[in-house]
Amino acid sequence: QKEDWPMHKLECSAMCAFGQNWNPSETVRLTARILAKQKAHPERTDSEKLLAVTEFESHLDKLDNEKRELIQNDIAALHHFYSKHMEFPDNAALVVLFAQVNCNGFTIEDEELSHLGSAIFPDVALMNHSCCPNVIVTYRGTLAEVRAVAEIEPGEEIFTSYIDLLYPTEDRNERLRDSYFFNCDCRECITKEKDKEKLEIRKLDVSPSPEAVCDMIKYARNVIEEFRRAKHYKYILYHPFIAFLDFFTPPTELLEICELSLEKMGAIFEDSNVYMLHMMYQAMGVCLYVQDWEGALRYGQKIIKPYSKHYPSYSLNVASMWLKLGRLYMALENRPAGAKALKRAIAIMEVAHGKDHPYISEIKQELEDH
Repeated sequence: QKEDWPMHKLECSAMCAFGQNWNPSETVRLTARILAKQKAHPERTDSEKLLAVTEFESHLDKLDNEKRELIQNDIAALHHFYSKHMEFPDNAALVVLFAQVNCNGFTIEDEELSHLGSAIFPDVALMNHSCCPNVIVTYRGTLAEVRAVAEIEPGEEIFTSYIDLLYPTEDRNERLRDSYFFNCDCRECITKEKDKEKLEIRKLDVSPSPEAVCDMIKYARNVIEEFRRAKHYKYILYHPFIAFLDFFTPPTELLEICELSLEKMGAIFEDSNVYMLHMMYQAMGVCLYVQDWEGALRYGQKIIKPYSKHYPSYSLNVASMWLKLGRLYMALENRPAGAKALKRAIAIMEVAHGKDHPYISEIKQELEDH
């Protein structure tokens, strides 16, 4: 609060006034902070040397009615929670700003990719997307750091990834179209060379028909969406393994959704199929929530090898999984396996985060303590 007082004071009295009813979304809070900073510092900030927030692309002309309605809901929440402490531009200007934030915001995560919050980094937002990124963006406090994870020739464009790269080409581009309004034309999307492995079919005496495979993919996508709706992310407590989740749906029911879907998909899909991996990852999260360390470890052991194959080199998703596995092994008193897994995580993180990052110091300390 002391370090961030100019921004925190914007919310402090409102938090006290609303009490338990203080619940603006992250997007609303972020937008309120942008407005406050713009009023306090009309000139460009240090993070706007190359691109100002006002110059962000909004894709306003591409918003459908549903997205416009969501923005109006956010504007209503902004007025509700902040009107006593701020003056706002007119509705049209707020629509543009929320659209800009939605297209250019960054999700901040910890070393295990547990959600911490959202932020705007204008100059970093200049980077275009590729499913074959040559840089990774990580965070150190309130700073965003960009590091190369591949050889970059002079004059070559820098690309990051806007989305989770686990999924096949069609899924990735559907997400890009929905959130960022473009299709990717990177090498991976043109060749689709990883799609066959990502959608690997189980080897059976009688191969499933293309129709059966197509139907199972539709089922997988639907069950992923069903699980997403059944779960409410609200980070309430930090644990060495995860940020605990507060669920609307009881964890036992969520685990049942995972197990039933894995059983059904497993009739056609190999365990390395990305839809199987998605549900295993969700099941692992539920096991961690209910402190079933053995169950979480079993899922993690199945996930890590295909993760390493499907994700690009130096993927934070792979590092995060090694880290989870290492901490689980340590908790279950298997120190050799734990140390090996943690060292795998460190090897990736030293490239992605830099060798002097606090996360790496913490993990090395865990190794010494065990």
